[in-house]
Amino acid sequence: MPDRTPAQLPDFPWDSLAEAKAKAMEHPDGIVNLSVGTPVDEVAPGIQLALAEAAAAPGYPQTVGTMELRSAIVASLERRYHVSGLDIHSVLPVIGTKEAIAWLPKLLGIGTGHTVVIPEVAYPTYEVSALLSGATPQRADSLTQIGPARPTLMFINSPANPTGKVLGIEHLRKVVSWAQERDVILASDECYLGLGWGEEEPLSILDPRVCDGDHTNLLAIHSLSKTSNLASYRAGFLAGDPKLIAELLEVRKHAGLMVPGPIQAAMIAALQDDNQEAAQKLRYAQRRVTLMRALSGAGFTIDESEAGLYLWVTRGEPCRITVDWFAEHGILVAPGDFYGPRGVQHVRVALTASDERIDAAAKRLAEASKSQ
Repeated sequence: MPDRTPAQLPDFPWDSLAEAKAKAMEHPDGIVNLSVGTPVDEVAPGIQLALAEAAAAPGYPQTVGTMELRSAIVASLERRYHVSGLDIHSVLPVIGTKEAIAWLPKLLGIGTGHTVVIPEVAYPTYEVSALLSGATPQRADSLTQIGPARPTLMFINSPANPTGKVLGIEHLRKVVSWAQERDVILASDECYLGLGWGEEEPLSILDPRVCDGDHTNLLAIHSLSKTSNLASYRAGFLAGDPKLIAELLEVRKHAGLMVPGPIQAAMIAALQDDNQEAAQKLRYAQRRVTLMRALSGAGFTIDESEAGLYLWVTRGEPCRITVDWFAEHGILVAPGDFYGPRGVQHVRVALTASDERIDAAAKRLAEASKSQ
């Protein structure tokens, strides 16, 4: 029997936070965990009801998704994000977008000898996706950094995790044009698209102002985990080039990658209810203001952070030293080195904690600033 060759993946980043987490848990008032983007607010009642009402269905769901779900995806993208030109053949539900991102190169036939471009500071799963497929990941934040070799797939992320950076319309237009001219698949992670805080509106690559209505080689990746608190539901979808969607559908059918039927019903409810999305955004906006004031008062600089669920902060020192400082005050944050070499002097501070825990963190930061 030939030897097995397991995928050579990096260590799971959050495993390295065990010591800092233990220290933060020693705080008399308990830990404030701002290291992960896990929603803490309850799922809206209407979504819960839709899930429950669909719970009796005994049959297998379809990988392609119900007609109602696909129609709801198309309608929500047009209504919320100004995306036009899609139909039910241009969208595909997935079992959470982390799964979709991790297996995207593999399912598209991208492997050894291919290059996958990822942002210089990036969500770790982009790199993992390339490694799982056997492709070579390349970090690049500008088209000039990519060099003469033509990649097969390029990930972009706007608004970005962890930095909160928003790519402007001219930047997006250049990237889309560059990819389409070179037959490069452009996958845009748009999970935070509905969480813009600045004057510049985050735009989808499928927005006609960006792509001129041409979706060739474009895939937008969307999640309901952040905007509708559906992280535990594993509810996401892909949208874009119908040829790529069809290709992914065929492979996912063979692999049995099906979004459960009750989850599809819950997704429809979430996609049709803009009020619950707006209410959740308001909660995050209030928490963001509280943390920004506290961090600034404690001497931290907040960079970018124009959108999304995180603050990208620094005080000009190695990120692990900053992580330890926060842990000493009972707060756990994510070190910037999780996201690439350029993040080594930053930490990511999540907004995803209850109002009570956010207030506790702000109080601890204020006390720390007085003692400095």
